[in-house]
Amino acid sequence: MAKCAICQKGAHFGHNVSHSNRKTNRMWSSNVKSVKVNVNGSAKKMYVCTSCLRSGLVERA
Repeated sequence: MAKCAICQKGAHFGHNVSHSNRKTNRMWSSNVKSVKVNVNGSAKKMYVCTSCLRSGLVERA
């Protein structure tokens, strides 16, 4: 679910690394918000990441 509708940024995967250097799988989810956006003059609800919101790539309704 955590996928930006504008830049397609999604989840990232990697490892938790303990002090003894054991590695377990983990996931970082992107900071995605549900916002109302103007699309062709009409308001539409989309999931948009905060970096796209801050850079002005979308216009809020």
